[in-house]
Amino acid sequence: MTLTTTRRSFLRGATATAATLLAAKALFPSGAFAQGPGPEVTSAKLGFIALTDSSPLIIASEKGLFAKHGVPDVQVLKQASWGATRDNLVLGGAANGIDGAHILTPMPYLMSAGTVTGGTPLPMSIIARLNLDAQAISVSQEYKDIGAGLDSSPLKAIFAERKAAGKEVNVAMTFPGGTHDLWMRYWLSAGGIDPTKEVSLITVPPPQMVANMKVGTMDAFCVGEPWNEQLVNQNIGFTATTTGEIWHHHPEKALSLRNDFIEANPVATQAILMAVMEAAQWADATENKEELAQILGKRPWFNIPAADVAGRLKGDINYGNGRLETATGLEMKFWKDHASYPFKSHDAWFLTENVRWGYLPGTTDINASVDAVNREDIWRAAAAALGIAAADIPGGTSRGVETFFDGKVFDPANPSAYLDSLAIKAMV
Repeated sequence: MTLTTTRRSFLRGATATAATLLAAKALFPSGAFAQGPGPEVTSAKLGFIALTDSSPLIIASEKGLFAKHGVPDVQVLKQASWGATRDNLVLGGAANGIDGAHILTPMPYLMSAGTVTGGTPLPMSIIARLNLDAQAISVSQEYKDIGAGLDSSPLKAIFAERKAAGKEVNVAMTFPGGTHDLWMRYWLSAGGIDPTKEVSLITVPPPQMVANMKVGTMDAFCVGEPWNEQLVNQNIGFTATTTGEIWHHHPEKALSLRNDFIEANPVATQAILMAVMEAAQWADATENKEELAQILGKRPWFNIPAADVAGRLKGDINYGNGRLETATGLEMKFWKDHASYPFKSHDAWFLTENVRWGYLPGTTDINASVDAVNREDIWRAAAAALGIAAADIPGGTSRGVETFFDGKVFDPANPSAYLDSLAIKAMV
């Protein structure tokens, strides 16, 4: 099967962006703004959702790193939901929206394709990954004793009984086609539960997950931290599995900007990215974890107890069902293991899964889409300007073949073989 999508204007925009950035790199090869004109603007509006993986943006603001790199007026603005993030990106910063965001990795692709923007493409670029790992699938307390964990199959018969009795089985994620939707679908289908037929997938903003579980409107949800940890701390439900157990060292959120912002402000774009990369390194340091939890818990950011953030930030997990694990290696990674670098092979998996579930057509040209949206070249330029050690810069754009907990294998060079290996799917 060939996966193709034709978006001439989209690809032309990406080519123009590349030319602009190459010109900027020629002018500022070292990234030292003092040696020439500084960033074109000193401000930008960046959205974030109250999730631990927004930490690099928050720390760049809190620690003065945007100012350090010549963009002191960058605003990091809380968004109510991923739908609000999308809508404000469509507006753009000049129209009281935002210029870029902490975002679910598939969203810039769905927006660039027009899939989630009413059919009108909004060209976006991914310029960095923000983290690896540390999302989770949580289940209501009423299912605590049935043995559901990494294996979801114990839920199959119970869900079927509920539906036969006329009850709805609601399973929540945060945005259709987004990472949490894909993790939930993968987990259910690996256990033989068809997410398109045997449950009702509903969309709930991340900060509202715990409250909705508390009043019984859902049976399970997938979201990032700190909401799974908060659920356990409030004794409302339990963590069946972390997403790092589904796919070890998996990619998650991205830093994405509108293409028109990048084209108009290539030097400011690099400055923003440099600040975020430095913040990622700070957030990844073990000695900073407690302070990071305290910062995230502040009213302007998450407005929650730091205790709801700290445990899983360090890789210490109370699953809420009697299982306690410390030093799991499943902590959120912001820098180590190339966490900040946006591997093209990872974006290819997200697009392939969107094809799997019918969000994108089976004719989607995955490689062309990734090449148009993934601007790992901007990341490499920023890394060079920062003097990042060679060991922290990947040698290529692919991390290679990836293997999931159920033995499924994704070869980014052959997404069709991966799709063919999957028993449950809803392709169009």
